[in-house]
Amino acid sequence: MDVFEAIDTRFSCRWFLDKPVDAALIRDLLTRAARAASGGNLQPWQIYVLAGAALGDLKRQVKDFVGEGDPRRTEAEYPVYPKTMWEPYKARREHHGVQLYGALGIAQDDTAARMQQHKRNYEFFNAPVALFVAIDRKLGPGQWADLGGYIHALMYLARGRGLDTCSQESWARMHHLVRAFVKMPPEQMLFCAMALGYADHAHPANSFRSPRAALGEFCTFLGFD
Repeated sequence: MDVFEAIDTRFSCRWFLDKPVDAALIRDLLTRAARAASGGNLQPWQIYVLAGAALGDLKRQVKDFVGEGDPRRTEAEYPVYPKTMWEPYKARREHHGVQLYGALGIAQDDTAARMQQHKRNYEFFNAPVALFVAIDRKLGPGQWADLGGYIHALMYLARGRGLDTCSQESWARMHHLVRAFVKMPPEQMLFCAMALGYADHAHPANSFRSPRAALGEFCTFLGFD
């Protein structure tokens, strides 16, 4: 698979097969992703990788904490989204929700089913491997952008090896549990998690692809003939 196919076929996988991923492959992907560009070569990423019994223990802790409540009421250490969304971002986000819940046959007014689907984030959608991505909290916007570069490099490399991923900012709301579990030092901030494994392509949650804006909506050309 070349890099173009890896980018074209990457998607946010929301259900994985119960199939393990070789530890050597994970180490290789994490190492290769570190070739991502970073200003001044700071390489600001910090990664914690869980699988097996450790992953199961953390998921049980989070399930006990969330219970019947709404995990979105737990504050993240940074604002995942603006409090008020505006166009065109508002419409894009709403359309994505229509696609996901529509694929799962969940009605717009079925708040209980929608919440159950949201809580599957905290099960990593059955993925056998979970990654937590952190950054030194004293670093600034430039390093946050570099962190995104590492995350995307890792996702594309995973596709090149036949794996799928789902980056999950929702886990930033569970920073207190994750921090204690992985013994994350206080100077680090949890940015997101990532589910990693082999996609269950038969699952309806993986049956759609979110659209992308046309080039003219986000790109301006100057000086071209």
